[in-house]
Amino acid sequence: MKYKRSSGLLLHPTSFPGEYGIGDLGPQAYKTIDFIAEAGFALWQILPLGPTSYGDSPYQCFSAFAGNPYLISFDFLIEDQLLTKADLQDMPNFDPHRVDYGALYEWKLAKLDLAYQRFKNITEYQPEFEEFRKQKSAWLEDFGLFMALKDKFNGQSWVKWELPLKLREEQALQAATEELQDQIGAHIFRQYYFFKHWQALKTYVENKGIQIIGDIPLYVAEDSSDVWTHPELYYMDEESNTTVVAGVPPDYFSKTGQLWGNPIYRWETHKKNGYKWWIARLAATLEIVDIIRLDHFRGLVGYWEVPADAETAINGRWVPGPGRDLFDALKEEFGDLPLIAEDLGEITPDVFELRDALGLPGMKILQFGFDSDDYNSFLPHHYPLNCVAYTGTHDNNTVKGWYENDASEIAQHKARIYMGVSGENIAHDMIELLWSSRANMVLAPLQDFLQLGSQARMNFPSTLGGNWEWRFTEDQLTPELLKYMKAQNKINNRWRE
Repeated sequence: MKYKRSSGLLLHPTSFPGEYGIGDLGPQAYKTIDFIAEAGFALWQILPLGPTSYGDSPYQCFSAFAGNPYLISFDFLIEDQLLTKADLQDMPNFDPHRVDYGALYEWKLAKLDLAYQRFKNITEYQPEFEEFRKQKSAWLEDFGLFMALKDKFNGQSWVKWELPLKLREEQALQAATEELQDQIGAHIFRQYYFFKHWQALKTYVENKGIQIIGDIPLYVAEDSSDVWTHPELYYMDEESNTTVVAGVPPDYFSKTGQLWGNPIYRWETHKKNGYKWWIARLAATLEIVDIIRLDHFRGLVGYWEVPADAETAINGRWVPGPGRDLFDALKEEFGDLPLIAEDLGEITPDVFELRDALGLPGMKILQFGFDSDDYNSFLPHHYPLNCVAYTGTHDNNTVKGWYENDASEIAQHKARIYMGVSGENIAHDMIELLWSSRANMVLAPLQDFLQLGSQARMNFPSTLGGNWEWRFTEDQLTPELLKYMKAQNKINNRWRE
């Protein structure tokens, strides 16, 4: 699929301003969208919206279909008379610039449970709630039971549950469903309000003429409703223990590779059932975003398989993925899909061949353009029209942080010479270079427009703790910043039509 010349902002909702400890889908989200629209952007890119699991990573979620309850707006729950300002007076002293997931887990989820207890007793709310349960029944009830059981077992992974529940024996599931009926309802209530708030915001975004780019991580977390519900779709033994896991070999992100630990798909099983699960996943994602970035696209051509007991990803092996066959099945179901191929890392020619055969734009990261003397495809004079170019992504340092802390003196020098700049305003220099490039789509994290350093980095790959925490405050969206964004979009013919 070909995309118009445009620009966008990479900004996850958890980073929005707000008084409740984390960015949410309430009033501040709408104010931020107003700012993005006024600046002339046509694209808003987010990370996965699923319920976060260990490490608070949106790439390790409890479900590939569910939404993140942390994003539910307390302001809108107050409007619906499910909470009061008095209920929130015991709010922790949250840092407006960082998300404290531990404090949120203790405080926000308890308030959502309080809201549910009131919700149950409001008759007029029930028909729409029951309709939601019917619409999402393919995954929602299983997810509700999965989360209720996790609560019962103090957050323990399902792979450690007692065997009848782990193996989903019918009698055990029935007994658990009866016992945990109210807890299941509470989790379904969270999903109801997540989707209610998201769809309202998405409609607002669409009415501004902005498209949302969302992520589909290639793999799902082991500790997820998806794997527990359908272990036959993954390489697992007779007792549903993972035998091999996903990762990537050593590359420019990590010298020992990245050991993700996610179960690997039994692609032959997916093929036999017509890729039914993948079709359902794409359909669900297209309900919440307009364009899908396929994370780790190369894993669909060939993936790095590591023994489940390995400590690093070094001793893995390449195994062929489904390749074109999966995309043929998706095209038969959906027609032409609005996809972006994340084609970074250790890439072999067959990955580019599939990307180009499908007509998908790949990704270019400007920070990578200055780290070698050889032909460097990340330098803008090599960009094809059909690509999506970034100053950096959520996995990179901010431009300022990269320049000050990560780039070698040689890379710094190359960047200055290539752009003809002093380096004093390196983030804006790189934005301006990118915006003037021939790439049809260009994006930058808000952190780079704000010229922030390493303290504003979103994620350090292969590390746990301290990630996904960055937030901005409303006063950082200044008239001067707006003027700068407008100018770049107008000068470079990227203004939203």
